[in-house]
Order: sequence, then C-alpha cells, then structure tokens
Amino acid sequence: MRWLQVRKAVRVIKHGGIAAYPTESVYGLGCDPKNGSAVHRLLWLKQRSVDKGLILIASSVQQLKPYLAEFGEEYMERALATWPGPTTWIVPASERTPQWLRGEHKTIAVRVTSHPLASKLCQQFKGPIVSTSANRTSEPVIKQAEGVSQVFGDNVDYILEGETGDLERPTEIRDVMTNEVIRAG
Repeated sequence: MRWLQVRKAVRVIKHGGIAAYPTESVYGLGCDPKNGSAVHRLLWLKQRSVDKGLILIASSVQQLKPYLAEFGEEYMERALATWPGPTTWIVPASERTPQWLRGEHKTIAVRVTSHPLASKLCQQFKGPIVSTSANRTSEPVIKQAEGVSQVFGDNVDYILEGETGDLERPTEIRDVMTNEVIRAG
C-alpha cells in the first residue's frame, strides 16, 4: 500500500503542493524545484530566507544533471563514492538553476538519497525534489509524521508516512571542490 501513498505525494508535488516525507535522519519538506511559487511557499512555511539556498534530493545522479555545472571528474567521483547515501554535496550550479534554489550562491546542494521512500518519491516524480528539514528555522527537527502535522497543520498538502533513517542528526553537508565539512552529520 505504501506505493499508493508515494503516488499521492507525487501528484501533490506535480500540482504545486508541498509534501512531507521521511529521509535518512529527519522528516523533510519537498516540492517541485521548477515551481517557483511552491518553493517560495515552502520557504515561507519554514520562515527561511531564499538567500540560503536549498537541497535537492534525487534517486539517481542523472536526475541532478540539469542543475549541475561542468566540474572536474575527480570531484564528481568524490560525491559518487558516497551515493546513494546521507551525504549532501555543495557543487557548482548550472547557469539555468533558478536563484530560488541557489540562494545567493553559485552552487547548489544535492544528494542521491538512500532512504527507500524518499528515493521512490523522486523515482516516481521522475526528477529531483527540494528537500529541507520539516521544521521552522531554529526550531527542533521533526522525526515523525505526527510532528509535521502539529507544527504545520494544513499548510503541508500531504504527509508520506514512514520511518526516518537511523541518523541522529541531519545529513552531513560537504563542499565537493574542497571536501570541507559544511555541516557535520
């Protein structure tokens, strides 16, 4: 029956809605990265500045390619060695990547997720989705579907119920060019 829930979440995202779903560590909020209205609504819900940029998750590296600029193969190998998995990489963004995803940066944060439901969501959506933790800025992270309902109520259009992964903290973020840890996992 879980696949029916995934299909419903995909329909919501395709129609400009916001879905919540489990990830490797916490519940995430996601939407269609090409839909500026949906992204801005998500940022408003989180009370997050557009300048910070967002993460895209995908079920394969192919789904991320349209958002990536060309950069050295040795750097891409760095990211590929951790995917699918809980490591998010900051990579050079394609010139076509919308500012509402990049923020004030020339880079974009991307991950090929290892969470089975999040991966299935991207696979069925046939592309990456925006992924940000389902909490308001500076508030505690949420690890259960009920918490999403309590914090956001009807402002989240669909909650894909499932278990989050085993990670205690949000996923690690690294810079692909320097290998520097931006956020420890």
